[in-house]
This record gives sequence, C-alpha cells and structure tokens, in this order.
Amino acid sequence: MSVVAHRGASEDAPEHTLAAYRKAIEDGADALECDVRLTADGHLVCVHDRRVNRTSNGRGAVSALELADLASLDFGSWKEEALGGETFGAEAPYRRSGVFGGEAPDRQNEDPERTSVLTLERLLELVADADRRVELAIETKHPTRWAGQVEERLVELLGRFGYTKPAISADRPSPVRVMSFSARSLHRVRAAAPAIPVVYLMQFLTPRYRDGRLPAGVGIAGPGIRILRAHPEYVAKAHRAGNQVHVWTVNEPDDVVLCQELGVDAVITNRPKQVRRQLGLG
Repeated sequence: MSVVAHRGASEDAPEHTLAAYRKAIEDGADALECDVRLTADGHLVCVHDRRVNRTSNGRGAVSALELADLASLDFGSWKEEALGGETFGAEAPYRRSGVFGGEAPDRQNEDPERTSVLTLERLLELVADADRRVELAIETKHPTRWAGQVEERLVELLGRFGYTKPAISADRPSPVRVMSFSARSLHRVRAAAPAIPVVYLMQFLTPRYRDGRLPAGVGIAGPGIRILRAHPEYVAKAHRAGNQVHVWTVNEPDDVVLCQELGVDAVITNRPKQVRRQLGLG
C-alpha cells in the first residue's frame, strides 16, 4: 500500500511548503500530494483554499493575486503557532498582519522553506532532484475563474518535465497523476495528455458509481475515508471494475488498518512517517 503525503508532511510542517515536502521525502513517503491554483498572472501555486486567509498573513483569492503578491506573504507562522500551543483560530492571519492591531511579523529571520508560497514548478524540481522515485499527485481545484486554463497550464508544465510522455513500461507507470473532484477537469487532462493517469475524487458515493465504475478514461478512484467506513465493500467493487483505490485523508491508526484489510492501493495522509511505521515500512 503506497503512502502519499497529504500537502507534504503537513502534521509536522506548514502545509504546501517546501519544508513539508522535504520532510515527507525524508520520512519515506512514496508520493507527495498537492493542490494547485492559478494566480492572476498565470502561475500554478500549491494552495488548498480558494482564499489565502487561513494559511497566510494576507487575504484575498489566489486567482485574483499575482505571484509577487503571494511571495510577500508568510505561509508558515500560523502552523508554528499551532505547534507551539498558541492557536488564534480564524482571526490569526489578521492579528499577525496588523489588521486587528497586532504587529506585522519580522520576516528577516524566517526560513523561506517554511514560510514562502510554493510554486508547482519548484515542487516538480524537488521531486526530480530526489535520490529515489517519488511520485506526485496533483489536485486541480474547481470551480475557479480560470476554468480550463488551469489544466492547460498544468499539462504545459508537466510536459516541460517530460511527464506527458507514455510510461516506460506497464510495471513502472507515470510518477505523476492528476486528481480532481471535477470530472470535467480530468477530461481536459486526458484529452491533452492521455499518458497522465487521473484520479476521480469522491466526497460521497453516488448511486452512479457504487458498482466501482468511474468516469470515462479514469482508472483510479479517490474516495474519502468516510466512504470506506460506510461502504467497505466499495474497494472490492472498484477492483473488479479494473480500477485502483486511493483513499484520503487517512490519519487514524484504525483507518490505516481498515484500508490495509480492504486492499486499498494508496493512502493519502498528513502523517506519512507514522503510517509507514504502522505498516512496518519504516
């Protein structure tokens, strides 16, 4: 069972930062998971939320900000405060930025790998420089004002790294796959780059897909762990239909056991080191 680091080793480091992904590789993760959004000036950045409010000291929609705007923000201190026991909740970014009367942080002594916005291009460079095979699962976030431009830029970038070429062999598939809750997004990727595997993410198990089938061209199901708790038989149905099953977000030991017993192909977790240890892999 493959262990995929959800937004990097995001329990131990700020999500979607270079530090979180370096930690995940050090922890032995088989793959890294990231979310991508397109900035106003056409750069793909690794940010989960539509707005930057939760994970930075700024505010606003990613799609309305340019890369230079995002580069000026602190994407790590919120996590450091949580790890240190000081949690401010939803108002934390504004307190740090001075909106509620606090002082703006001094960024001179910050580690940029823990605080800077991460572009997908930089993450791809990290994976390419790894001393072992590290896979990458990229989730496109929709809806967005940029619609199909997200997939267009994504395929273009993956092509520059050679990931749009057919797999070398059947037993060594592409190290990169694209995931989305949007079947239309996956269709765009498949049409532009048929060699890239795609994952259909599911928050709920709709009647249309309860028998294990997936949208045309999709070979990997991505159910949330709650689906497996309620419908453990789904994994066998998906396998009978010829599809793999990658489950998110698997953090609890009992859920790891459930996935292992059901024969899940990959688990996506905030705790890659702990999950690997539980599985006897590290």
